[in-house]
Formats: sequence, structure tokens, C-alpha cells
Amino acid sequence: MNIVKVGNIEFGGGSLVLMAGPCVLEGYERSLMIGRCAKDIAARLNMPYIFKASFDKANRSSIKSYRGPGLAEGLKILAAIKRELNVPIVTDIHEPYQAAPVAEVVDILQIPAFLCRQTDLLLAAAQTGKVVNVKKAQFLSARDMGNVVDKLKSAGTEKILLTERGTSFGYNNLVVDMRGLPIMRGFGCPVIFDGTHSIQLPGGAGTSSGGQREFVEYLVRAAVAVGVDGLFLEVHDNPAEGLSDGANMIALDNLEKLLAGALKIHAALKTLEDV
Repeated sequence: MNIVKVGNIEFGGGSLVLMAGPCVLEGYERSLMIGRCAKDIAARLNMPYIFKASFDKANRSSIKSYRGPGLAEGLKILAAIKRELNVPIVTDIHEPYQAAPVAEVVDILQIPAFLCRQTDLLLAAAQTGKVVNVKKAQFLSARDMGNVVDKLKSAGTEKILLTERGTSFGYNNLVVDMRGLPIMRGFGCPVIFDGTHSIQLPGGAGTSSGGQREFVEYLVRAAVAVGVDGLFLEVHDNPAEGLSDGANMIALDNLEKLLAGALKIHAALKTLEDV
């Protein structure tokens, strides 16, 4: 397993890392508040923490849906949150030209699932020298991600994370094949489990995606039991008010209990692996 470092945080070194924050930036104050709460929870659990939020949700279902503050304003907000919380930042990029300016601000460039086969986007992200987190497409098998890894490595990087976020199961539904976690780990890359997008119902609400957040905890437990190096969770103080993916985000009030349970399973797995 290749250990990928983000500041003093290590993926693949035995810790369970948390990436958490709102789906999309909802202004500086609210985004900062959500990040501060998530950071405090992670600190109480002795869990490494990285703030996540998107400056643009370029793949919203409807043209009328809120996309975010955009590149320029979004980077200002992310830079301010990074200074205030003193934590690493992960955010999505959607086009190759975004890689360089975003890399000046954030610590991890994330490739959205729908775009994970876009060669030029992958190469641009890799060439920044930043850690690249690629979400496995809903239409790809876990083994197909080997080609994604090869593309990134061809640009000279070993700083690669892979994220499972569910696989299309007919229309408007996703399932998680837990076999994919060890398969992707077999490429030598740390693997993250995205617990909130994995319960998404893509396009299930007509002009937006639906979700079944009541299943997040169960899928997180299962993924941690199989073996992952981090958790990706979208969180909000009031998911019903969320401007994107409200049906999938979990309430901050429920985050600590979910993580505490996951960490117990993670500790038990490490004990089992030592036998």
C-alpha cells in the first residue's frame, strides 16, 4: 500500500481519515460553521480531518439548481476556511484549466465520478503535484479503475486516492459492491468510502437527486469492516435546507455517533489483521 501524505495526515498508514463538509459551498459563514463542527467532532475522536466542499456542482440535474459560488469566489472562501480551521481542503475540478489555480489553494484535487475517465482532466490534476482523489464512476467496475491509476501515474504522480461511491443499479438507484474496496486497494492506492453519495438516488426526485440517508450508517460500517483508509461524508447542520444533495447529507448532530461506531469497527479490524 502506497502511503499518501497530506500535510501531517497519512492515507494508508493505518488511520481512518475523515473528509467531511457540505456538498457545495453555501457562503463563507455557514460553510465555516459546518467545517468547525466537523473538525471538533473529529478531534474528540482523535480522527484526522479534511474539509470538503465544492465551488461548483457542474453536474446538477436541473439547469435551475444551485451550482455554487463559482471558481474565483469559491477559491476565496476555501482559502479563508483553510486559514481559519487550519485543516487541509479537498474540492472538485471539472475542466483541465481549473487544475492549476485550484491547486494553489487546496490540498487534494478531486475528480468527480462522471469525469473519472477524462484523460486530459486526470493528467492536468496529476501534473500539479497535488494529491488526486478520483471517485469511481457509477458505470465502471472497480477493476476499470486500474486504467485511471495508470493515466495518473503516466503524468508522474503516485499521490493517488480512489473513492467508492456506488454503482448504477437500474435507473435512479445505486448499490455498493464491497468487493470493489479490496480490488481498488490492490492497485496500491488508499481507498476512501463515500457513505453519503452511495445512498443517492440519482435523478430520483425529477429535477434533483433523492437519497436514503437512513442507510448511510450501515454502509459505512460495512465498508470499514471490509477495509478502507478514509470516509467521505457530506454533512450539514440542517440537511433539509441544503442547497445541493440535501437528501443525502447527514445531520451534524448524528455525525459523532456514526464515526464513533465506525472507529470501533476499524479498531477491531486492525486487531483481527494482527492475528
